[in-house]
Amino acid sequence: MDLIHKVMNIVLPPITLTLLLLFLPPFLVFKLISCIKRYITSEKVAGKVVLITGASSGIGEYLAYEYARRGACLALAARREERLRAVADKARMLGSPDVIVISTDISNVEDCERFITEAVNHFGRLDHLVNNAGIIQIDMFEQCKEISDCAILMNTNFWGSVYVTRFAIPHLRKSKGRIVGISSIAGWCSVPRMSFYCASKAAVTSFYETLAAEFGPDIGITIVTPGVVESEMTQGDFVSKAQMDSVPAESTERCAEAIVNSACRGDRYLVEPSWTRMLFLLKVLCPEVMEWYLHRVLAARTSKKSN
Repeated sequence: MDLIHKVMNIVLPPITLTLLLLFLPPFLVFKLISCIKRYITSEKVAGKVVLITGASSGIGEYLAYEYARRGACLALAARREERLRAVADKARMLGSPDVIVISTDISNVEDCERFITEAVNHFGRLDHLVNNAGIIQIDMFEQCKEISDCAILMNTNFWGSVYVTRFAIPHLRKSKGRIVGISSIAGWCSVPRMSFYCASKAAVTSFYETLAAEFGPDIGITIVTPGVVESEMTQGDFVSKAQMDSVPAESTERCAEAIVNSACRGDRYLVEPSWTRMLFLLKVLCPEVMEWYLHRVLAARTSKKSN
């Protein structure tokens, strides 16, 4: 068995590179044609049912408004029911024919099942599930006083998406619907002081990539990795604590519009804003440079201040 691996270590890299050189150009042409086709045949969501978690503020709130402008029926979930009702009222004004709000703690599996059940009982179907709810915690790993407290972050960001998705799957299969998973560039750009947040978002990305392979064409999946976006999470002392003063934040409205456009086109991935793709390229090609920058600029500077 070890001999097989030794042979593959020698033979497989050149074969792979040769195949890439042969098939990459026609594959890129195919992707271009597919992209044009998706733009032309973009899904119309008027009258369709969209469920959005974390809809009381931030990206989730503006996703509700964007879907409402396109005439979608909405089921909005979050813990703050009063705030949800304000979002629902505005969504109706913007054009949604029917909006319901369901107070939900997505870190609780029973709440997630109730949310899906109530929404489907009300509308009779489900077309888009947008898993957006998330929280953030900023601290150097060594400064975390109680590691167990960080489980709350994983329960919301990762397990919340898992729970809601699990109960929505049978209904999405019936409608050939779509899941929109809101991850983050933090899932692959490991930012200091955000270790558990980065880990939770990496888990979300990996989870939905696996489901995409399992579902095939039965249920579409769009994985969204936003950068820094204006929201409650990035207001207050977030920028100063995370040492991200120099990173421009995208408007929530622009980000939400891009996400809905991408979901309706049936994209597999959306990186928003698109320039942050260059960070991923840098990480793949020059991981040492990326690590050096993150340490020197974002980690070491904080350590010096604290001393």
